[in-house]
Amino acid sequence: MKEFTPVKEGKVREVYENGDSLIIVATDRISAFDVILKNKITKKGAILTQMSKFWFDFTKDVVPNHMLTVDVNDMPEFFRNERFDGNSMMCRRLEMLPIECIVRGYITGSGWESYKKTGKVCGIALPEGLQESQKLPEPIYTPSTKAEIGLHDENISFERSVEVLEKLYPGKGRAYAEQIKDATIALYKKCAAYALSRGIIIADTKFEFGLDENGDIVLGDEMLTPDSSRFWPLEGYEAGKGQPSFDKQFVRDWLKANPDNDNLLPEEVVTKTVDKYKEAFALLTGKDFE
Repeated sequence: MKEFTPVKEGKVREVYENGDSLIIVATDRISAFDVILKNKITKKGAILTQMSKFWFDFTKDVVPNHMLTVDVNDMPEFFRNERFDGNSMMCRRLEMLPIECIVRGYITGSGWESYKKTGKVCGIALPEGLQESQKLPEPIYTPSTKAEIGLHDENISFERSVEVLEKLYPGKGRAYAEQIKDATIALYKKCAAYALSRGIIIADTKFEFGLDENGDIVLGDEMLTPDSSRFWPLEGYEAGKGQPSFDKQFVRDWLKANPDNDNLLPEEVVTKTVDKYKEAFALLTGKDFE
């Protein structure tokens, strides 16, 4: 049996090369504030992978994506075991663009902090008098550059994203920048409307895109998981305050309250986090996570 070793390891995921495809494995690692914590969150990788699969299927009419299969029986023998079952996705190989495509439908987090000071989010002027967690009149697109592990991503303007892409793809920078912006907004609008009908507000999220062998834009990476998005319960939602969420908020809150934490979470925080991930999965897909 052919052995595989990851060609790339991120904070949470491992990437394996498989000829003209890639196999992306979502581990049970969890990161917060750009640090990988010592705990594992049981089944987190499988929940994230199956959630991405759900959204990739749901949006393939909006923009093509890189998913080929999540069935390990369709992958090389090395992957056909418990370690990879459920948390692995075989994907088309893309040339990934160096832009994180962030879309914000509600004002929260760093966007809210910036708005209070300047009336703007990432340089985009917003109406006066917005409250924390309020829905924006229209979703806004706030791209950032992708940082190496341990460094922070940097928010950039749309025009700067054009420059970054133009440098890499002379003559095509603006076209690519506009395509990924339009795709980001279209994906967000379709998925946010669906999620709302299932009792979840998608406050913001990020997408990543790449180019296929023909130079066409394809959605890659993960999609609308609690790791890449802010999910709030619709029940009890009220603008003017912070919202409880289905993501890593328990983890972030505990780390902030316990600065001498040594990057190790108590078991109850781990349990609460995985329960939230499962709850979001069940609400969105209509199926309990198996």
